[in-house]
Amino acid sequence: MAPGPDLDLAFAALGDPVRRALVTRLARSDATVGELAEPFDLTPQAISHHVGVLRRCGLVEQRREGTRRPCRLRADQLSLLSTWIDDQRRAWDDRLDALEQHLRDEGAAR
Repeated sequence: MAPGPDLDLAFAALGDPVRRALVTRLARSDATVGELAEPFDLTPQAISHHVGVLRRCGLVEQRREGTRRPCRLRADQLSLLSTWIDDQRRAWDDRLDALEQHLRDEGAAR
């Protein structure tokens, strides 16, 4: 498994409302596919497919506990997405601050 999530795959995975809901649910506690399927009008197979997408992009992992296979959110990987978003926000804030300063300086020069 890669050390971090593939940003393109992760953001594409999170573009689906069901997968976002699964991530939100898994943020509270681990759950099996059957438990994850309960609030949805979807089959466990459909939920399993969504979990597979989240697993492939590195945001969720499954482990064996006897006959159970609970899913767990990899919050550390989710935080890497948050870091990327924060970096983008800072870059744009810096650009907008520079533009604002430029416009103020240009207005003062007139």
